[in-house]
Amino acid sequence: MSSKPLQVPTDLFIRQFKWHMTMIVGSVVAICILYIRVSWRDSTGPLPPRPHPACKSSVSLLQELSDLTHLLHWPPTPGDGGNLLSSTSPQTSTYHLRGPSQASYTLGGYLEAILVARDHQGRPKTHGGDLFRAQLLGPYLKAGVPGDIQDLENGTYLLTFPLLWAGQVQVQVRLIHSSEAVGVLRGIWRDQWATVDFTGYFRGPTGHEEIATCNVNPLLTGEEESTCHYRDEDTGELWFCARPPTLPCDSLVGHSSGHYWNVTTPREEALLAWNVTDKVLPQGISPIWVAKESNKSLVLSPQQPCYPGIPGPRPSGFYHRAVWHSRSCSSRSFSTAAGVLDCLAGRIVHMMGDSTLRQWWEYLRDTVPSLKPVDLHATYHTGPLMAVETTRGIVLHWRAHSWPLRSLRTPVASLHSVVRELGGLAGGPHTVVVLGLGAHFSTFAPSVFVQRLAGIRAAVAALLAREPPTLVVVKLANTGYKSVYGSDWFTLQVNRLLRAAFADLRVAFVDAWDMTSSLALPDRIHPGRLIVRNEVNVFLSFVCPT
Repeated sequence: MSSKPLQVPTDLFIRQFKWHMTMIVGSVVAICILYIRVSWRDSTGPLPPRPHPACKSSVSLLQELSDLTHLLHWPPTPGDGGNLLSSTSPQTSTYHLRGPSQASYTLGGYLEAILVARDHQGRPKTHGGDLFRAQLLGPYLKAGVPGDIQDLENGTYLLTFPLLWAGQVQVQVRLIHSSEAVGVLRGIWRDQWATVDFTGYFRGPTGHEEIATCNVNPLLTGEEESTCHYRDEDTGELWFCARPPTLPCDSLVGHSSGHYWNVTTPREEALLAWNVTDKVLPQGISPIWVAKESNKSLVLSPQQPCYPGIPGPRPSGFYHRAVWHSRSCSSRSFSTAAGVLDCLAGRIVHMMGDSTLRQWWEYLRDTVPSLKPVDLHATYHTGPLMAVETTRGIVLHWRAHSWPLRSLRTPVASLHSVVRELGGLAGGPHTVVVLGLGAHFSTFAPSVFVQRLAGIRAAVAALLAREPPTLVVVKLANTGYKSVYGSDWFTLQVNRLLRAAFADLRVAFVDAWDMTSSLALPDRIHPGRLIVRNEVNVFLSFVCPT
């Protein structure tokens, strides 16, 4: 990572003041990305190679902050949010059809249901804010689609499911987090600068090593006398480590995960316990039958090819016979190594992000025997990784984004910012960029992720301005985590920010959230091969739309 160390001995008060001023200024800059129509020119117009966000005047700052709050809006939890018996229960909450049951339903239509949240004593809730997940499943067809959940904010929820395949289907609803548990998560996200720390490794000229605590905030390093500040030259973002006992700040050579902090009380832990988290509600609707329409058994994907910037409906797609069907474009299936090779021929693919994106690299490596990995003698879990297919001119890169990164020990020099990598790309019709961000930012206040997105969006805008044929794909974060360190509720907020940041740029989205929310499969932060295969197929459908 390109950065300059600065040793700054200060007392706690001055450091805290400087830190808050830095975050305020950074947030003002970063929030500009969320309302791009006002703050940015059209991406097809001429832009300088390294643009900077055009910040609004201080007069509009309050409006900007209000807009950000609206973007991350979630119904509040009134009253005593820490009372387990008063919290939403997966055992007593119920759901039923909105209207009378029918003998059969029409393919292409919709099914609606009403969900009534109840507490552990069976009393109906009077406010919203629960995180439910609703699915319409066709288990015999390996089919599934996520339902839309409208929070009516009175303890009831409207569930809507598109009927996209013929046959027997079944509604399933899960309570991921009660509104009271979400209240705990909201408080942590709002009040805690972080819920984890990191370890920095310092090495002197004789090989002597020392370690220190590092983090996004100097107050979180545990060092009250002095800290080492590291400024990324490409993004301006800061990283902090406690000053090691004897070695200088510029001797930082390694980075790894540190500790997970205890940030909850016993009452809060009870609201997030396994026995009330991610639980299926009792069956409320009998299986229904969806009849064929004009002898069709499937709502086909639109005939238009997949291209960047295409509007995305909700839900973005569905599974049928274990194959994902996009609802926005004609997604393709690349079921053979030859098909993948034909698609990627002559292309250089740059994947930058977390380990869920590394799964794409691993899938392609394992699926295409002639795609050979090159040993770069790097730490595997952080990269860089590379695979090549010389006869077809294919190069496939993956590397982790820079700190904050929970990882095994890795050289600091290998932690390149995404902005730095994007700035070094010439781009063009043979260049494909894939970004996968989110999982490692759920342990920090949202302003940290917003600031990161501001720099990345500027770099993507510059890349597309200098070479419009460059394909940029954004992988949304998937489901998986269910704790204070990484919850699906956090992931929902991260995906809202991702969509807003790139909304007006000509980029493609792979909706990993919907793709991991559609089938009755165990939630894992690293999805299984069926999910990864379909994610890669959607990605390749943008690379080779026809």
